[in-house]
Amino acid sequence: MTTSLPLIALIGFGLINFFLISASLLVYAERKVSAFIHNREGPNRVGPLGLLQPFADVLKLIFKEDITPKVANPFIHSLAPWLMVVIAMTTTALIPLAEGVVIADVQVGALVLLALTSITVYGVTLAGWSSNSKYSLLGGLRSSAQMISYELSMGLALGSVILMTGSLHIPTIVEDQMLVWNVFRNPIGAILFIVTAFAETNRAPFDLPEAEQELVGGYHTEYSGMKFGMFFLAEYVNLFIASFVIVTFFFGGYLLPFQSFFAGGFPGWLLVALQMGALVLKSAVFAFIFIWVRWTLPRFKYSQLMNLGWKYLLPISLANIVIIALIMAVAGLF
Repeated sequence: MTTSLPLIALIGFGLINFFLISASLLVYAERKVSAFIHNREGPNRVGPLGLLQPFADVLKLIFKEDITPKVANPFIHSLAPWLMVVIAMTTTALIPLAEGVVIADVQVGALVLLALTSITVYGVTLAGWSSNSKYSLLGGLRSSAQMISYELSMGLALGSVILMTGSLHIPTIVEDQMLVWNVFRNPIGAILFIVTAFAETNRAPFDLPEAEQELVGGYHTEYSGMKFGMFFLAEYVNLFIASFVIVTFFFGGYLLPFQSFFAGGFPGWLLVALQMGALVLKSAVFAFIFIWVRWTLPRFKYSQLMNLGWKYLLPISLANIVIIALIMAVAGLF
């Protein structure tokens, strides 16, 4: 379906605002879920049921003083949080929201997606380096080592999906799951991708870059005001983006369950609305899992994190992609 430029701009504007609001709702959901796990109330003062608490926090950060250390590099110190948010928002353009509804319909979309997500490490590393603080620098170095380690396994897990589909085009990968989702055809790849997504988003138990017990606060120790808030905005946007990407590649994306049997009876606009709703609902489930895991599992030690990435996930992902390649080669002979 060909989409006009004004419609693309409107979808892009709506998508950016959707993720900004979603980040606020995810902060609220994180506090409520953690409160439930800890057997306490959570936010319950600002607004009905505490729903306005995230917006109150943003207002507080806006009025806080923006302090840049004298020994810091002021340009890069200011650039790092912007880089994190812009990359997180840009990634949304590649995700198909419904059949024929995608902002950037790139033929090598899966490759571009991996490239964009890998740039995120620069924001964290530059934030740590530019602050000229040993705690921030250690957080940035940890992040670069962690993300590089787990990106290899993530790329191989995605590569196994690309081999099965025979295309780097993301809408084609989604449509290929019309009858069977990739999580059932490639369960090892799905598990690998989900685990590495936790590491790529710096979420517990992989939140070594900002381990407050060891690093005071990690790479954003020397940040205040809205710059500090932008790191957390990027974290929660990345959390929801990671959920969207997991759903897109392994859980049918925008496809409705058993869509091939009944979708022909719906008007086009209704089908698009249902597909968007299905995508958001599936992604919300994984966003909840991200939060659930954070407040359930303890943080890894750094040696454990590296061992898991290099000694276990990488060999398993290599074996998985070789097995998938052999299966596809044998299937191609018949």
